[in-house]
Amino acid sequence: MGKPTGFLDYERVEARAASPKERIKNFNEFHTPLSEEEQRKQSARCMDCGVPFCQSGMTIKGMTSGCPLNNLIPEWNDLLYTGNWEQAYNRLHKTSNFPEFTSRVCPALCEKACTCGLDGKAVCTKENEMAIIEYAYAHGYAKANPPKLRTKKRIAVVGSGPAGLAVADQLNQRGHSVTVYERADRIGGLLRYGIPNMKLEKHIIDRKLDIMKEEGIEFVVNANVGENIKAKKLIADYDAVVLACGAANPRDINAPGRDAKGIYFAVDFLTATTKSLLDSDLKDGKYISAKDKNVIVIGGGDTGNDCVGTCIRHGCKSITQLEMMPKAPDERAENNPWPQWPLVCKTDYGQEEAIAVFGHDPRIYTTTVKEFKKDKKGNLSSVVTIQLESKTDEKTGRKMMVPVEGTEKELPCELVLIAAGFLGSQKYVTDAFGVELTERTNVKTAPDGFATSVPGVFTAGDMHTGQSLVVKAIRQGRDCAREVDYYLMGYTNL
Repeated sequence: MGKPTGFLDYERVEARAASPKERIKNFNEFHTPLSEEEQRKQSARCMDCGVPFCQSGMTIKGMTSGCPLNNLIPEWNDLLYTGNWEQAYNRLHKTSNFPEFTSRVCPALCEKACTCGLDGKAVCTKENEMAIIEYAYAHGYAKANPPKLRTKKRIAVVGSGPAGLAVADQLNQRGHSVTVYERADRIGGLLRYGIPNMKLEKHIIDRKLDIMKEEGIEFVVNANVGENIKAKKLIADYDAVVLACGAANPRDINAPGRDAKGIYFAVDFLTATTKSLLDSDLKDGKYISAKDKNVIVIGGGDTGNDCVGTCIRHGCKSITQLEMMPKAPDERAENNPWPQWPLVCKTDYGQEEAIAVFGHDPRIYTTTVKEFKKDKKGNLSSVVTIQLESKTDEKTGRKMMVPVEGTEKELPCELVLIAAGFLGSQKYVTDAFGVELTERTNVKTAPDGFATSVPGVFTAGDMHTGQSLVVKAIRQGRDCAREVDYYLMGYTNL
């Protein structure tokens, strides 16, 4: 422990964010990192607890508490405080394949379980992680390290999101030959097209991909396995296949007028914006524009917030975000104690920007869409909303959100973005491989396993578990790689 009184001597200080009205002028990341001296002070706040909940990754009441990767947080906080940057990077990289991603997009489960947060403010673990990985790149620590020996085993990974990349990275380091197939025009999956530039600039992905290529991993784009590439050929050509295609079926909203022009799934909206941004800095016009439109986002999660922030950068006329559930409390409830995940209201960057631009929080709680209205040309013109209330089903005992008749309101709207989550894997892929599915259309495996019903075919990430976090997808990829390695070699040292 570098400084035993650090948590008493230093207050929590976070990286400064550009003002909302300033940062909406572009799609760049908008936080200014702390100085090296200040960052080391922040790492000194780590108490090196006897029981470090921050790295536990355990489940409490169905919610994850602590880092799912079991990152050695107190160790690299101490190393950062003492200025031992290279060893800090080595300890971080020991458990985390992509700290450059998680330090930007993870909701910091580690910080929510930090002991300092029990009676004060948590350690800035997420920012310390970013400081370590960025220092490592700047000083040549984060460089290619190809395996010295090859096993002559070949693995195909289908999907290049965080789970697929983690599988590929682990198996390649083991000495296997790995080829990653991606149906899009660029590698990265959810990281590339599902997360806006404001949270993860794409050169950060490319920087890591260059290292992975130098280490021997092959990447094939525009490869839609199940359509232009046959599943049977992959099974025949490779010693193992890993399916990491994500949970790509967006949940729909079935209401009258759903066929109106101007209703899109959030993932399609975000993908189109990012692709146009990468291709032409939005000059090609090949994206779904929110400019001068009244926009309604259906869904209150991270994806909904990303839509809010993106629409404001487009120059929307107004933005409204509908949430089915009631507003969470501003402080922890008594039945939600530390170190559980805090079920509290979070105002994210998109909502902050909406407040700055339009003068009010865009969120309307316990509300959903009752009807989409369209003009004579079939274009969306307005949305009828209705309030919801919680009721218990007498037969099942389950609580449900049900409409309250007489609470309808009509809002002008030319663009609706549905950010209501995802329902599971895509049928054409699972059919092509003939793998069994769960009742939720996730790929079925044994409990805590990754082998599918088809010999030599494995699965990981959202395709396996359903929609989840990037950090959990990376953990899934690492664990899946271990099982694949054992299948190929009869033992594993991963």
